[in-house]
Amino acid sequence: MDQHIESAGAFAALKSRLHAAIEPVVIGLEVEIDLLLAALLARGHALLEGVPGVAKTLLARSFAAALGAEFQRIQFTPDLLPADVTGGTILDRRTGEFVLRKGPLFTQVLLADEINRSPAKTQAALLEAMQERQVTLDGRSLPLPDPFLVLATQNPVEEEGVYRLPEAQLDRFLVRVPFPYPSLADEMRILRTHARAQAPPQAVATVAEIRQAQAALEEIPMGDGVLRTAGELARETRRHPAILLGLSPRASLSLVTAARARAALEGRPFVIHEDLRALLDPVLSHRLILKPEAEMDGLKARAVLEEIFGRLDLWETR
Repeated sequence: MDQHIESAGAFAALKSRLHAAIEPVVIGLEVEIDLLLAALLARGHALLEGVPGVAKTLLARSFAAALGAEFQRIQFTPDLLPADVTGGTILDRRTGEFVLRKGPLFTQVLLADEINRSPAKTQAALLEAMQERQVTLDGRSLPLPDPFLVLATQNPVEEEGVYRLPEAQLDRFLVRVPFPYPSLADEMRILRTHARAQAPPQAVATVAEIRQAQAALEEIPMGDGVLRTAGELARETRRHPAILLGLSPRASLSLVTAARARAALEGRPFVIHEDLRALLDPVLSHRLILKPEAEMDGLKARAVLEEIFGRLDLWETR
């Protein structure tokens, strides 16, 4: 247990360093930073959702800079082809030979900006890489860099010229991160801070450190009580009268994996039920499909999840 306690302390220190580096540039998004870090350490990906201008791109760039990680940005458009993302074989006119050119997908932190503006075929090329962590080009399977984190953004209100992400593709994102409007105090700080150009954050971590943290995270124990609670939560969603499609086993696995990351970042060497509760919305809401009549009544997935969790018999965590 002592080894896990020491690792948990290292996680909390990493979180503190990242906040100190990012928050002077990206103001008022402390919770969002924690969710991105949890997704990275749990080897998942994040869907950033918010209207234009709420710092989604700025946070993605700053997060990668603070990690000391390679960063690429792809602006998704309706005419973007899969090869524009993955790369392919092209003719080198100097040598007359075909050579392999890797696309922007081959990076450590990828910002897929406005992913819902590209057609399904291009979305599928990216999402396949997210799941398999490799790309097949001309019959060759090429591994993606390690770590590999996709931060995809989408505008939740604009409907013209967009291609809605199917539920099966949404399920590939470990967390969905809503970006709210800032408070008045935060907006005043933003106006003061960004009245002049800001330098990106300095790197306060290394890729090697992130790899070590990912490996250490997998060693944090998970009590049977937490696992049973997550399983019962998933089972209850499959028979809830307001839910058309309940949670899959991959969804419950995502919940406990993200809960392990949250526990570590809080400085704890074990997972508790509060970790599950805190992640109901970011990890599970985008994986549920409510019945049309429930949506017409104004019911939200988050409220349904909290109602189910509130009536579960919480088993001992350890």
